Amino acid sequence: MVLCVVAAVTVPFALAEQRVEFTVTVGDGDLRSALQQSSLVMQTRAEKSYTAQDMFAAARADYARLLAALYAQGRYSGVVRILVDGREAASIAPLDAPDRIGTISIQVDPGPVFRLSTARVAPLPKRADLPPEFITGRVAASGLISEAATAGIDAWRKLGHAKAAVATQSVIANHPARTLAVDIRLAPGPVLRFGPLAIQGAERMREQRVRRIAGLPVGEAYSPDDVRRATDRLRRSGVFRSVSLVEDDAITAPDRLGVTAVLVEEKRRRYRFGAEVATDTGVALTGQWLHRNLLGGGERLTIDGAISNLGARNSGVDYKLGIALERPATPGPDTTARVALDLAHVDEADYAADSVDFGLTFVHYFSDRLTARAGITYSYIEGRDSVGTFRYRNLSLPLGATWDRRNDARNATRGFYLDAELKPFLGFGTTGSGARLTFDGRAYRGFGTGERVVLAARLQGGAIAGASLLDVPRDDLFYSGGGGTVRGQPYQSLGVTVSDGVNPDYRIGGTRFLAGSVEVRTRISGKIGLVGFLDAGYVAASGSFAGAGDWQSGAGIGLRYDTGFGPIRVDIAAPVGGNTGKGAQLYVGLGQAF
Repeated sequence: MVLCVVAAVTVPFALAEQRVEFTVTVGDGDLRSALQQSSLVMQTRAEKSYTAQDMFAAARADYARLLAALYAQGRYSGVVRILVDGREAASIAPLDAPDRIGTISIQVDPGPVFRLSTARVAPLPKRADLPPEFITGRVAASGLISEAATAGIDAWRKLGHAKAAVATQSVIANHPARTLAVDIRLAPGPVLRFGPLAIQGAERMREQRVRRIAGLPVGEAYSPDDVRRATDRLRRSGVFRSVSLVEDDAITAPDRLGVTAVLVEEKRRRYRFGAEVATDTGVALTGQWLHRNLLGGGERLTIDGAISNLGARNSGVDYKLGIALERPATPGPDTTARVALDLAHVDEADYAADSVDFGLTFVHYFSDRLTARAGITYSYIEGRDSVGTFRYRNLSLPLGATWDRRNDARNATRGFYLDAELKPFLGFGTTGSGARLTFDGRAYRGFGTGERVVLAARLQGGAIAGASLLDVPRDDLFYSGGGGTVRGQPYQSLGVTVSDGVNPDYRIGGTRFLAGSVEVRTRISGKIGLVGFLDAGYVAASGSFAGAGDWQSGAGIGLRYDTGFGPIRVDIAAPVGGNTGKGAQLYVGLGQAF
């Protein structure tokens, strides 16, 4: 018995009497979908405007495209007919293209599925990993054969055989048996070492610094991983718009392989502005000026400014100015050095202070996903609260790491993000000594077609050890409430109350902090999304997280509009638990809440 399934799609052209007929015999829905997606006729038909000449050219091109789609499904005896008003498109000379087309009929007989009778790629090194489906008896998909050949070549290249290639290939189809015999012979070539790195396109960048940043191990055994890492380092520097490392075609005697870095430099300056609005904290404005390649060695000078709490309910206006100079490949190719000076004035509900921070930080890139940092910072804070004036001075050694596995940092739908920092500090004068630990973990999981529903969760916290509450700088203490912790609760509304028996009770941050958030994000159209969320936060003066402390929580809904470079966020939230706030809070900003 022969099963015959016929699918016909009739779609009008620009004129009502014109149409496309797409017929596939013997196949399932996935096969029909793959063929239609590969068809240039179907793609052209989906465009808003086209001519008869456009459709005729697409019809002539579809023979090769449809056969390739059949080969990708392991079908090597398929028959494709494309009729333009009853005439085979391949028989119509290009110069005789019709001025008007009534019907294009695409008829595909896929033929049977072929399976591998021979699956051989040789010679191979010991640790070569071919696709597991590349074995006798499996479907002989053309893509699988290409993957097997590529995997064999890559295995040799990883061992230093940079010029490994396919020497001969035999692919024989047995139509009566419906099998495909594949025998691919590889030529590994000699083991090579890296030759000098040539530079093209470095207009303002010193070539010596380009080589330093790339870190290509000249003279050592060739490795494609080293080429990839060198490319990543140059891109990460931020100096170049485009980076490509091209291997020489010829080998330089006796065993050197030259590499050329083809570069396109970025514009030297960049400006960035941002704004956020919240009911409790008012308006926050941020700006940044960036100068790339300041001294010709890849240095980046950044000046950041911020004004926040404009129109805030319970606090004054805050100011911040930061100046930072970064230098890649200092001291090694995977390490960036950063010198920064930050000046700030804060006017919070419970205190006002001016601060200066000056520090040196080294960031080491283990990969694009995993980084570690270490530095030394001197901090000076002077301010006043309800009791009187205070002054803090300390020297700290912040040590941290970030592991970012999100698929999109601006609008993640899967993956996770982890950041942790331990900051030991040595106090001077009345400032205490101890250590501050913080962590921030986020996870994302998408569901449904196109991940239209995303479950996002966040857990953040911190603790201070070794120093008493009043001996710790105010900006190192922890609060809860506001857009970064618990939406629906006023900004920094949850802290701890200090009573010394002499002065009136006053509020201050705590030495223990924990906050969690859960969001359900749903995309209701191409650019519009809705979000429901629940946040909770905990702050304590001391002790363990299970000890005495205060909790607060908030919940709400939000609207998201995808701009292409990040969603615009509008959240409305109200208190759910705790006694720190009443009424709804509004938050407007760019990007997801976390």
